[in-house]
Amino acid sequence: MLRFRFWLLVPILTFLLSCANPPSQTPTVRGFDPAVLNEIHATLEQGIREGKTPGAVFWLHHEGKDHTLALGARSVLPQQEAMTLDSIFDVASLTKVLATAPSIMILVERGRLNLEQNIGRWFPGFSTTNVTVRQLLTHTSGLRAGLSRAGGWSGYQEGMLRASQEKPVNEPGTRIVYSDINYILLAEIVSKVSGSPLDQFALSNVFRPLGMKDTTFHPKGLEAARIVPSEKERGVVLRGEVHDPTARVMGGFTGAAGLFSTASDLSRFCRMMLNKGTLDGVKVLSPESVAEMTRVQTKPETWGRRGLGWDMETDYSGARGDFFPRGSFGHTGWTGCAIWLDPFSRTFFVFLANRVHPDGAGNVLALNRRLGTLSAKATGIDFSKVGNALPPQVLTVANGIDVLEKENFARLRGKRIGLITNHTGRNKNGRPTIDLMVEAGLQVKALFSPEHGIRGVVDEKVGDAVDSKTGLPIFSLYGDRRSPSPDQLKDLDALVFDIQDIGCRFYTYIATMGLSMEAAGRAKIKFYVLDRVNPIGGVSVEGPLHRGESIFTAFHSLPVRHGMTVGELAKMFNVERKINADLEVLKIKGWDRRAMLDSTDIPWVNTSPNMRSLTEAILYPGVGLLETTALSVGRGTETPFELVGAPYVKGVDFKMAFDARKFPGIRVEAVEFTPNASIFKSNACGGLRLTITERRLLNSTTLGIILAEVLHELYPSQFNLRKFNTHLLNAADISAIESRLGWSAIQKSWETDEKEFARRRQPYLLY
Repeated sequence: MLRFRFWLLVPILTFLLSCANPPSQTPTVRGFDPAVLNEIHATLEQGIREGKTPGAVFWLHHEGKDHTLALGARSVLPQQEAMTLDSIFDVASLTKVLATAPSIMILVERGRLNLEQNIGRWFPGFSTTNVTVRQLLTHTSGLRAGLSRAGGWSGYQEGMLRASQEKPVNEPGTRIVYSDINYILLAEIVSKVSGSPLDQFALSNVFRPLGMKDTTFHPKGLEAARIVPSEKERGVVLRGEVHDPTARVMGGFTGAAGLFSTASDLSRFCRMMLNKGTLDGVKVLSPESVAEMTRVQTKPETWGRRGLGWDMETDYSGARGDFFPRGSFGHTGWTGCAIWLDPFSRTFFVFLANRVHPDGAGNVLALNRRLGTLSAKATGIDFSKVGNALPPQVLTVANGIDVLEKENFARLRGKRIGLITNHTGRNKNGRPTIDLMVEAGLQVKALFSPEHGIRGVVDEKVGDAVDSKTGLPIFSLYGDRRSPSPDQLKDLDALVFDIQDIGCRFYTYIATMGLSMEAAGRAKIKFYVLDRVNPIGGVSVEGPLHRGESIFTAFHSLPVRHGMTVGELAKMFNVERKINADLEVLKIKGWDRRAMLDSTDIPWVNTSPNMRSLTEAILYPGVGLLETTALSVGRGTETPFELVGAPYVKGVDFKMAFDARKFPGIRVEAVEFTPNASIFKSNACGGLRLTITERRLLNSTTLGIILAEVLHELYPSQFNLRKFNTHLLNAADISAIESRLGWSAIQKSWETDEKEFARRRQPYLLY
């Protein structure tokens, strides 16, 4: 009974403490709406009075302005202590986004790790399940929420053994299941790849560079009086010891929990994220890494939205409040912590509470939501004009097939259709265009497949076949024929083209489209193009114009990178080649041509066997130029077009010569690799790993020129520069390389061609 009465007094005592904060806790207010700041103060006081948490620290930032509060009690047991702004909290699952995810991305930047790697490389038990590093980061691995504590096990090695023996309970990539096991495994990957345990790696590469002086996995080295106690365990209040039970028995921390920090330190981390990876002149992450971490990574058909580590729109996103738009992101922690950042308004808030102290009975979920709402409101921005629309970095887009499906395929009904497609022909939910049309009752009479076949897995000539699911004939356009024959078209009223291109002149899907348009024009049948986003953007034009005869890898007079969609190209082909087909383009909705694919909610699909990521598509206009030379471009490795090399190449020499060119937007690392297919199969190659550091600065076609320039300089007899012209198709550039004119002069020589093409393409642009 006496104990019960004491707990009745806790909210009263903590409220009294909140009214008696020392002068150092006076709020700082610069430029916020004072009435809303008063409402934030009152909301926190009310939460403390109601026993939601004994105390809290709050930090609001907007465009260089800060508002800070420390209210209530840091401790009520074993003695009363007032909360202070410099209190050190167990931030629980914030560990995932403050330490683990950034450490993984730093290793990715350094070329030590790839997000698509199967984690079976480090944990053999996963070798057959195809769980990737990306899926661990996004909580889509299919693994359970946490390790069972049955049996009373303890120790880091035992915990890691149990985590590495887990089996997915859902198909990887299909569902978001928030899982500590994901981040336990990620921490071990950091350790195995870097040679340093996560606590040391994050300290050296994240916390120290950012000046986060009170952020550590080992708080007993900090000022003990400032550490916020958590729950009472076995009669003793935990203080300076991690609250998370699994982290506690595994030695004090995992990749999922164990970090301690202050509001001030977290504000530095948040400012770094809003500044695209840099703070006070110190670069922790590249802008590309920050963009990758904070874009939607989960599939449109999956309930919820997550980035790499970051929460965006799930059942745990209460801290977003009612106003912050999609595109904002954050995370919460079990102990009562939350952060939320909005790049659109350049705002973040940090809320640190000790809601588990002293008995685990506190609850701050409603407080999180209310503080998120008030934080947005305090900025004075009218978020109602932004609404819930995704900001520019994440556009809601409908490709042509999505538009056609929404129209219930009305314009195709009554027509006998031939469908030119492959595995990339699908709606944004992943349903194949073939299936959608057949199920809608359309008269699909034949299928036509491009290079790599109807399923996109063949790396050689393709023969005719029959679709096993629909029984429809499949006529190959990459075998004995490159365009539909008159016999194949005689009973058709229309051809429909739905294939994802990647925006490069020598990628052959656009030649297939052009040749098929010519066949449709001769047969006097309709030609529909279901337009698709250009994944590498629709602005940049790079490289010399092809001015020679039409060939399959240079169907029309285009620069190497054309910056057009397939629908726009179809309009250009139809006029400039005088095809005069009865052409209709189903336009994309919601796309801004400045946006690359990962700035939309359209998921990436491997467009061919060796085109496995957007990064590779961005590099392809340059690196792809080299694939006809005596050089491996990474085919037969996990990262095609991100590796270049040959048995005769010394990676260190290659790197030194490349770095001397001071080319922006890319970083290279000397590596050795052994392709298991294509040129130099099973031969050890010296070479470079290519990492994009700044997309806006990277001219990928010029990158190809520099690589050829260096290889010709170092290995003229082995490299065979003349074969470099197979895709480039510009003899003047070959001569310029031979005469060592320099990449900047070669790039400048393209300006006339690029400006000419920019004018030529203007009448055909749809977006």
